[in-house]
Amino acid sequence: MRHLTEKYRVLLWIGLILTAGFLTTCAAAYLVARETAQRSVAEKALPLATDVIEAGIRAGIARPVLIASTMASDSFVRDWMARGEDDADAIVRYLDGIRREFEAVDVFLVSERTRGYYTPQGVSRIEQEGNAGDTWLYRTHDLKQPFLAEVDIHRGNGNATTIVIHHRMTSRNGYFLGLVGVSMRLEGLAALFDSHEKQGGRRIYLVDSQRKVVLGGRAAAITSLAIDQVPGIGEVADRLLPRDDRRVVLDYRHEGAHKFAAARFIPELDWHLIVEQDATEVMEPVWNAFMLTLAIGAIVTLLVLALALATVKRYEQRLEHMAGTDMLTGLLNRQAFDIVFRQAMLEAERGTHPTSCIVFDIDLFRQVNESGGHAAGDEVLRTIARIARAMLRESDVITRWSGEEFIVLLKECPLEQAVVVAEKLRHSIDDHDFAPTVPDGRVTISLGVAQFETGETAVRFLQRADEALSKAKANGRNRLQVARMGAMEGSTAE
Repeated sequence: MRHLTEKYRVLLWIGLILTAGFLTTCAAAYLVARETAQRSVAEKALPLATDVIEAGIRAGIARPVLIASTMASDSFVRDWMARGEDDADAIVRYLDGIRREFEAVDVFLVSERTRGYYTPQGVSRIEQEGNAGDTWLYRTHDLKQPFLAEVDIHRGNGNATTIVIHHRMTSRNGYFLGLVGVSMRLEGLAALFDSHEKQGGRRIYLVDSQRKVVLGGRAAAITSLAIDQVPGIGEVADRLLPRDDRRVVLDYRHEGAHKFAAARFIPELDWHLIVEQDATEVMEPVWNAFMLTLAIGAIVTLLVLALALATVKRYEQRLEHMAGTDMLTGLLNRQAFDIVFRQAMLEAERGTHPTSCIVFDIDLFRQVNESGGHAAGDEVLRTIARIARAMLRESDVITRWSGEEFIVLLKECPLEQAVVVAEKLRHSIDDHDFAPTVPDGRVTISLGVAQFETGETAVRFLQRADEALSKAKANGRNRLQVARMGAMEGSTAE
């Protein structure tokens, strides 16, 4: 009997120790999980969602802005206005053609001199300044930036959203001639907001320069309200409206609820994008997991930890993908390219397939930056990256190596074929019209081409291609130079 008592006493102490250790571990795991989840929301999930939504907005407005910009600089329109707008039917037909070609909801032109309001349906007149209905015209007239677009968005039927681009027209001397407008449907923009708002209690707000909410998902019900009047988020609105490219992330409490908010300024639209997330809803799965762990023991704890580990790994994979991408051009960055390049060199050393590379950079790129600013230089880099990516194979690898220099790795590609690819790339960029980013519309590149030779190092392989590039630039630019072992061959620009 005494033996059984001693036995159960030991089992009791072991049970108490295990229980105490289990409860302590569960409590610690819960606290750690809560802190990790909150940090993950503030540092990863919420900024990532903001970037994705901003990318969707930029993609949606790119097409109508480009159409309006093209109309504003169209020589036909300028010449017609210079002739005194004598043939109204001509501009009406022109606007109708633009509307049909680009499937726009509407297009229009307003003349500053005559106050003529031209649409595909005909001509009317704008009242003199003071008419409340025409304030959009005078706001556009008073813009300091000559090519800045003013955007108004209105909720349509269902999830359809209509965007109207008002674009200034100025003479070569900088005088205000009028404006052109393009109205297009942005299918799916509201759906994008709604889909993100279903994740973890989020709310999305687009706020204009007057601090009014112009668009959102569930926040659409408060459209036209000032952001300062929105419960909760209005209390921290001043801290969430940066006037630069900074991403602002902060947390706050409202009526006992812990909330996070992230904001980005979109300078093209003079808007702020704000994404708000309720931390209480984010924490609910952690609390449920904690209670479940207490109920069924250590096995569930291991499963919860495994799930948490899988979640962290998924975020890490996303971050690794972002870390391997050049944010300006969308191409591989140098670090990611190094990994691909080393693998390609291992395959090339086996001698199974020929491997070539093209090294090219932009001629006189400094002049682009000096004449149009760094924004113009960035646009030229993005355009060249887009042209190059479009004409290469899926198996080809292109990276922005440094500044205005790019490297293209061509697997299973002999030197002669690489030369053909390089020439096509040179011609495509030379023929592309870069106006109005570049004043004369022309940008050229110089290229060096080399094929990996058995026995040479990867460093020497790239060095030969780079030396060929230097030779091409020394010989006059806008040409390519072929690097063969022990010799250099060049082509002249046409």
